[in-house]
Amino acid sequence: MKQFYSACMILLAISTTASAANDVHMANGVKVGEVTGTSAIIWVRLTSRADYKTDGIEFQLPSLVETPDGDKVDPAIASPEDGYCRQIPNGARLEDMQSAVPGTSGQVRLRYWAEGDSTNATTVDWISVDDSRDFTRQYHLDSLQPGTRYEFVVEGRASADADISATVQDSFRTAPAIDDSDTEVTFTVVTGQNWRTRDDERGQKIYPVMGSLNPSFFVHTGDIVYYDSTNPWATHIDLARFKWNRTYSQPFVRDFHNRVPSYFIKDDHDSWQNDCWPTQANNRMGQFTWEQGRRVFLEQVPMGDRTYRTIRWGKHLQVWLVEGRDYRSPNDAPDGPEKTIWGSEQNSWFRKTVTESDATYRVLISPTPVLGPDHLWKEGKIDNHVASGRTWEGSRLREFISSQNNMYIVCGDRHWQYVSVDTESGLREYSCGPTTDRHATKLLNDDHRLLRYLGERGGFLAVTVSEKDGVPSIAFRHYDVNGNVVNEDIPNDAS
Repeated sequence: MKQFYSACMILLAISTTASAANDVHMANGVKVGEVTGTSAIIWVRLTSRADYKTDGIEFQLPSLVETPDGDKVDPAIASPEDGYCRQIPNGARLEDMQSAVPGTSGQVRLRYWAEGDSTNATTVDWISVDDSRDFTRQYHLDSLQPGTRYEFVVEGRASADADISATVQDSFRTAPAIDDSDTEVTFTVVTGQNWRTRDDERGQKIYPVMGSLNPSFFVHTGDIVYYDSTNPWATHIDLARFKWNRTYSQPFVRDFHNRVPSYFIKDDHDSWQNDCWPTQANNRMGQFTWEQGRRVFLEQVPMGDRTYRTIRWGKHLQVWLVEGRDYRSPNDAPDGPEKTIWGSEQNSWFRKTVTESDATYRVLISPTPVLGPDHLWKEGKIDNHVASGRTWEGSRLREFISSQNNMYIVCGDRHWQYVSVDTESGLREYSCGPTTDRHATKLLNDDHRLLRYLGERGGFLAVTVSEKDGVPSIAFRHYDVNGNVVNEDIPNDAS
């Protein structure tokens, strides 16, 4: 088979023959995720279109009123007459709407092999996509070799007697072995991307910029889509999926995920609604429920058995990705030992695995800040470990992390970049900031005692771990949306 590869781009090949009525496409490409030294997951979705619909009907804007917590919502959403809450004109269908990417039934096949060894390819034969999971399929690959580039081809067809009409071909590299100190590892981190605040019709500009760094892996810390945002407001599971589908059909975003191993964390806006928790009352999400939000996340990203996990990348780096929504107590509950964001099981797992780790550098990647500072403008906003209403768990978490050698926090959720350093313990936290300048806000807090850098802008964070002359180092660099390094922090070399 003839191979086509590029250092910075992917090949998304779709049949150039006359389009048949039953052709299938892969407008969302694939997502390569949960990569370790020996395993990976490849996610794919079949679609009836090759790209998102640009000439569709616009969603009807709700007649917004302000709720007690300061959010704005259509009265029809709080008391829905139908699942779509009048956001779609009479007689129109969801697939008729602007930016629609309808899914479709069909079959997919996967082949993969170590780079340059296609004669020993592994084939996962034709299997139907799951119509109940938005026409997706996830392949769990195991028995891979560490530090190895794997090439793959995913093909799609409408049925067993139909021609192949969609193909995605690319490659990814597994994590280096646990004793590998020679391989430099760079990963990038983002948060907060909303369709209406994107800065290019092809997607957020940072995706090709990040791709040009050839990152070893990528982490999205949450707020991947905004269910509780207009055009449309996700009052129904169909509308929640709609938001995922259009986001990952954007060329910049789609092409990046075809080739960069990724890990996804969810936060409030891609769990259900703003500052949410499992037992929260549903007063503004229509027919879309908390449990449906959990289900949609698991079907839209490559994901293993649980949403908190730790991954080793060579001798010098181990990262922890945590779950901040599924186990949390109500935000308005009294503070104390019973109030939690992580839950007792996750807290115990975190302490145990961190203590057992012999990685030179250990990085907690949290969907929300742990050290801060945060806004002070909204009384009663107690959604993260920085807030006064969550002091009991937050202070113990900070105390534990600061007692570890060479351990750092990277966080999402905040709409500004920062570096914070606790002057007493030396604990450092790096906020990656939002994906675009349009999504950025100012920090409404005059107490900057912890801050070593503040950037009220969009962009991303890149972290590099390397070894030179036997001495390891870790560097944290903030980038703006155009790819300029706007801040660099290199803590003392590991001892």
